Amino acid sequence: MRTSALQACRSGIQSLSRASTTLLRPTSTLVPSRQASSTTPTPRPNPYARKPIAKPANTSKPLPPTPSASSPATDEPFIPEAPHSHDIDPSFNPPIHNPSASPPSPSFTSAISSSSAPFPPSDSGIDWSSSFHGLSTIAFPPETSAILMAPLDPIDVEMKPDGIIYLPEIKYRRILNRAFGPGAWGLAPRGELVVGEKVVTREYALVVHGRFVAQARGECQYFGEDNIPTAGEGCKSNALMRCCKDLGIASELWDPRFIREFKKKHCQEIWVEHVVTAKKRKVWTRKDGEPMYPYKVSKGGMSSSSSSSRADMGPMI
Repeated sequence: MRTSALQACRSGIQSLSRASTTLLRPTSTLVPSRQASSTTPTPRPNPYARKPIAKPANTSKPLPPTPSASSPATDEPFIPEAPHSHDIDPSFNPPIHNPSASPPSPSFTSAISSSSAPFPPSDSGIDWSSSFHGLSTIAFPPETSAILMAPLDPIDVEMKPDGIIYLPEIKYRRILNRAFGPGAWGLAPRGELVVGEKVVTREYALVVHGRFVAQARGECQYFGEDNIPTAGEGCKSNALMRCCKDLGIASELWDPRFIREFKKKHCQEIWVEHVVTAKKRKVWTRKDGEPMYPYKVSKGGMSSSSSSSRADMGPMI
């Protein structure tokens, strides 16, 4: 019995050893041997491996010391001194005449003692740039007053496209010549020409027979520096028209009732067409006249004169 039991145990141990040997064989095939690893190629060095960099030696030079405020600046340019009188050849250094050593000339004395007015006085000794000589001293003769205050002839009155009636400037001059005679009246400037951004102005006085009669400021628009001289003449014409109001010339042009009646009888508002762009607009014209170029009467363009809101507008003075 004991012998059979020992044999059974021995056979069991042998079977277990065989099973363990069978299980360990695959692992031995998976693990490479040292001899196989020795035959593998040598790995290449990594090009991106970090390499220690040696720090350069400290070769920086010390900064120069900052100059103090008391030390003189050496970077400023050298400025030579002006030559003295003893450095110049006497032949090139003649003596300078001192003006204070001699009395002033008569022309210089007269120029200093004369008046500083912008306009010299006339032969009569009157400075019309500031004088009011003869103002309201005596009335003009009745025949002169009749010419000045005569009613306007409707044929002389003109109409602007925007509905403003006016008397041409040449008509004022003709009335003055007929009343006083050519050369007996004139416009004296009372100041310099004032040039603004878009308008020029100047003040004038109307002088008749050596008497101050009226004063007004004329103005005129301009659209370029080249037009300033022409605008200055426009100032003179505008001032003349305003001065003539004091003499009663064309006083009807400032009467609203006369303006309404005149526009109702002699003027009309019509539709016109631009000959180039074909644009239409309303303009005022005299009934006995035609619209000026570049406009022409549009078809069916007649309109009532009372339909405009500018029916009572006279001259822009």
